[in-house]
Amino acid sequence: MAHYAVLDENNIVIQVFVGKDENELYQDMPMDWEEYYKAKRTSYNTFANEHRNGGTPFRKNYAGIGYTYDPVLDAFIPPKPFPSWVLDENTCTWIAPVPMLDGDGQPVYWDEPSLSWKVFDINEGSDQTL
Repeated sequence: MAHYAVLDENNIVIQVFVGKDENELYQDMPMDWEEYYKAKRTSYNTFANEHRNGGTPFRKNYAGIGYTYDPVLDAFIPPKPFPSWVLDENTCTWIAPVPMLDGDGQPVYWDEPSLSWKVFDINEGSDQTL
């Protein structure tokens, strides 16, 4: 079973569906299923340029609606979560400008206005900058 991503005119993923495996034949002949479907194949088991079952990663990330296909990197890139984050071209994931710190058991979130990680103190009902 293979998955395919349909792209709009700006290379944004608008649909993902299950289709024929790339090695399946059509009337006993090889078939280019990407061409047939007019869609890009994507790997359900690939995230951050790693295959979760130890296989070969494919197009850096499994495509999702709203992702962008970059033909130069041959990769699916998720939407940018915050303006300050930068793309890691090896994994095609977004990286915060400050490494995430341990919240010591508390929920941690990114605060874009302060460009910092904050810990939400569930006991106090307030947050603290890390």
